This record gives sequence, C-alpha cells and structure tokens, in this order.
Amino acid sequence: MTTENIQQDPGLTIAGKTYRSRLLVGSGKYKDLEQTRLATEASGAEIITVAIRRVNIGQDPNAPSLLDVVPPTKYTILPNTAGCYNAKDAVYTLQLARELLNGHKLVKLEVLGDEKTLFPNMPETLKAAETLVKDGFDVMVYCSDDPIQAKMLEEIGCVAVMPLASLIGSGMGILNPWNLSLIIEQSKVPVLVDAGVGTASDAAIAMELGCDGVLMNTAIAGARDPIRMARAMKLAIEAGREAYLAGRIPKKFAASPSSPMQGRAT
Repeated sequence: MTTENIQQDPGLTIAGKTYRSRLLVGSGKYKDLEQTRLATEASGAEIITVAIRRVNIGQDPNAPSLLDVVPPTKYTILPNTAGCYNAKDAVYTLQLARELLNGHKLVKLEVLGDEKTLFPNMPETLKAAETLVKDGFDVMVYCSDDPIQAKMLEEIGCVAVMPLASLIGSGMGILNPWNLSLIIEQSKVPVLVDAGVGTASDAAIAMELGCDGVLMNTAIAGARDPIRMARAMKLAIEAGREAYLAGRIPKKFAASPSSPMQGRAT
C-alpha cells in the first residue's frame, strides 16, 4: 500500500460540523493577546474555548477583545463556564454568551465542585446539561472519568463528553486510562480528554487510546515557549491519531524477532 492509498482521517464531527484538527485549545493564561494569537495559529486548532466570566469578547466595549486576535470568521468560538460552581450560574453564563455571539449554540459546560481540586460537580453538571439541551444548546461537557455519568450526559443529549485525564492545570497526564477506555467503548458521541495534559506524550497517549480529540490550555500557555509547545501538541495529536488508526501490536511477555526466521542459515 502506498501513502496515496492510506485512508484519510475523516475529521472530528461535533454537532454536525466537521473539523480537520482534533486539538482544541483554550485562550487564557497567555502573557498578552499577541501570544494568544501566535500560539493558537501554531496549534492548528479550529475550536477555541473562551471563559466568558474571565475574558472580554464584547462585554466591555472599552477593553481589547479576544475576538480581535481569534476572530469567529476563522475559528469556532467555544464559550465555557469556567468559574461556575452551580447549575444556575452555568446556565446564565452560557445564555449570556449566546447573546454576545449572535445566537451561537455550541458551548462547553463545566460546573466545578470546589476551588482546590476544580473537580466537576456531577449532580450540578447533569442538572445544567439537561436545562441547556432543552434550551437548544449543543453541549460539550467536562465531566469525571466515570462511565456511568458519561452515559447519562450522552442520554441527556450532550454532543460530546469530556472526561478529565487528571486535575485541571496539574500536568499529571492520564491517570486512569482504563476508565477512559470504558467511556470511549460505550460512547456514540465524541469523547475528548479535557484537563491534565502536561506535554506532547500525554496528548499522543489520549489519541492512541481512541479519544476523538483533546482540549488543553495550561500545557501550552504555561510552557516556557508556548508557541513551540503549541506546535508540538499539534504534531502529537496527529501522531497519536495515526497510531490509533494503524493499530498497535499487542503487548506480550515474550520476545519476537524483528527479522524473518524462514530461510536463515543453520
């Protein structure tokens, strides 16, 4: 088989729209808007998350807007509810985002449990998800790596589930690949790792497990060279996806020679 005959990755489809990139990136924690622009471009990402409660996208007409460097004409803006600790606040925040973004429907829901762990509050997350879906939103949802909770969110009507790999901003990587694999196996909607990625190998592992994509912010923005790290993450996502599609060899407790044994001299 030649490289021309290799089947192309059809892309990541969320809420009926297909994206070439399987890397989603955040827009916070950069030193300025110019660095945000350069890192976003280097990542190749097409979906950019925006914390509505922390970033100006038009709420303050007298301040610089993120949309000046990450324009909606070029990127899909994904408003999120970072900083919300109950369903009511999360729903209100995304309704505000819809007004600011002219009826935009695709959103990322996250309802946090506490300020120390930033772990998802799943009862409030489920409540908010149900309200938002009924209100016509296309909901991508940050959740625990619990297969039962992930299935409940899918049944509510969320368009993607986003289990954490480890705590937000921790850089600890994927701590429980078995739970992620269970979620991937059962899900009929895209599964994207959200939170905990620290470096390119973490992103590649997520893709090799069969995740449909990875969302990250701190791993890029907090790097010594965010623009170079953004490029590294782009390559890691692509390599991990290709490895998943290629199919890895099984692990086994025995050596296997890499050269054929037939016809060897005795």
